[in-house]
Amino acid sequence: MLIHLPGCRLIFIYHPDFNISKKDLNGFFGGPAFLAWARMGNLHGWGGPLSQNWLDQQLVLQKQILSRMLELGMTPVLPSFSGNVPEALKKIFPSANITRLGEWNTVDNNTRWCCTYLLDASDPLFIQIGKAFIKQQIKEYGDVTDIYNCDTFNENSPPTNDPAYISSLGAAIYKAMSQGDKDSVWLMQGWLFYSDSGFWKPPQMKALLHSVPFGKMVVLDLFADAKPIWRTSSQFYGTPYIWCMLHNFGGNIEMYGILDAVSSGPVDARISKNSTMVGVGMCMEGIEQNAVVYELMSEMAFRSEKVQLVEWLKTYSYRRYGKAVHHVEAAWEILYRTIYHCTDGIADHNTDFMVNFPDWDPFLNPRSDISKEQHIIQKILTQTGRRKILFQETSSDLPQSHLWYSTHEVVNALRLFLDAGNELSKSSTYRYDLVDLTRQVLSKLANQVYLDAVIAFRQKDVKNFHLHSQKFVQLVKDIDTLLASDDNFLLGTWLESAKKLAVNPREMEQYEWNARTQVTMWFYVTKTNQSKLHDYANKFWSGLLENYYLPRASMYFSYLAKALTENENFKLEEWRREWISYSNKWQAGKELYPVRAKGDTLAISKALYEKYFN
Repeated sequence: MLIHLPGCRLIFIYHPDFNISKKDLNGFFGGPAFLAWARMGNLHGWGGPLSQNWLDQQLVLQKQILSRMLELGMTPVLPSFSGNVPEALKKIFPSANITRLGEWNTVDNNTRWCCTYLLDASDPLFIQIGKAFIKQQIKEYGDVTDIYNCDTFNENSPPTNDPAYISSLGAAIYKAMSQGDKDSVWLMQGWLFYSDSGFWKPPQMKALLHSVPFGKMVVLDLFADAKPIWRTSSQFYGTPYIWCMLHNFGGNIEMYGILDAVSSGPVDARISKNSTMVGVGMCMEGIEQNAVVYELMSEMAFRSEKVQLVEWLKTYSYRRYGKAVHHVEAAWEILYRTIYHCTDGIADHNTDFMVNFPDWDPFLNPRSDISKEQHIIQKILTQTGRRKILFQETSSDLPQSHLWYSTHEVVNALRLFLDAGNELSKSSTYRYDLVDLTRQVLSKLANQVYLDAVIAFRQKDVKNFHLHSQKFVQLVKDIDTLLASDDNFLLGTWLESAKKLAVNPREMEQYEWNARTQVTMWFYVTKTNQSKLHDYANKFWSGLLENYYLPRASMYFSYLAKALTENENFKLEEWRREWISYSNKWQAGKELYPVRAKGDTLAISKALYEKYFN
């Protein structure tokens, strides 16, 4: 359990040696929806400032969580000081080795919201703050743990690849921990060894991993379900590690997984020669999707042998729906070899056009005209939070969404799910899975419909352009209706949960803006440039489709239609200007969205199947 920022703020406010004011910290921490990225040094101030009410609430909540964890026999993991500091510290300690981090997802190289300051681990001030950080946490929470996480080098490479220097930095980071807690153990993400493998060669990896006493560092093999580092690093060169499943990025809603890797990976690692594996873990960015993946992964902590998945899925189906139904068992067998058998090596971040709409001119310079952020997401190495992810690269001059299975087979699985409806319609988990599978099938269909519209536009085929663009728009509406039939797919639930944290109207407005912005534009924009991270946290939620994704698609297609009918160039910049203006207003909006489902899921799904596939 990682518990982060409020403790850090307490140190800077209450520790007399640092002399940082609350005003100084207002521009340091991000808002509630962006705190993780603020802690990792990606951004500062975005969505903030944090009110004292919020800090007080979080401190109480953290103490409650810690208390409950201890009651359950769990060992908490608390943060240590990673080196990210407010800008004011540079003025207070002018001789300290404090530098500014590099550009991070800006659209115009404006550092207003990005590029925080980093105190070098070799500076004596690092030890001083690091010790105070641990001591303050012990004062607030009690002596509840000896394990502390720190990721100073996570996509933030040291200034030199000299192993001796890297070793000294690692030793300094651990020294700061151990002066605060003499029994401290450093828990570190191993993501950097994958995302920045060009820097972290064996000499550099060994220098960092061996910079602390043996047993005083544990590494999270963060992406072991797809890119296990233990295999290529001689078991992290003898350092204990935890086999982790990452699986989800951005909290996106998409059916996806690698069940074979989950069912065998931890066992392979544990029984391998000279294994240093000490546990299993989950490090997803969002968990409210793909229940089958997380249930299987949870079991792997207690299994000593590989799972026979065909039989396991039958028992999973029985547990999930309350009875054995042949049609559903057959459907899950199809899903296992299709959706849950992604072996193309591509990290799955939902790029379906409905929720991650291409920002480009499909007529002029087709591929090169895709906006920089879309090009990065669809091609290679996108920086998302503190993570770089290898995405799909294609030689096509059309945008490409991620597709790794036969859509025809999955449509057959949907048919089988529907056939089980009479027996299972009263099961809430069946209805959830039916919504999700229907949504998945229709979303992949919409990808092709979008491409058909683009092709018709290029061919100046007005009739087919209107046919396909209107079909795409109708698919958005139909999926929104489907999602509205289940409580788990509602935008209103997300927004209301954010607003309930507020104690006054000003906070309510801020928290709602944070919640709306995170799932849409994410980061800042200019009048004609979307955020590079727009749609990073896209969601298939009723309300979001109808009131955000639908206006965007309709607006875009209307500009394309005008270009066709008037035989003129597509006005990309004008579309961007209008769309960004709409998005800004929506993000600041206060309209209410339902928090209760409406409609009969089974009837809606059957109707949509008949409409599009029969």
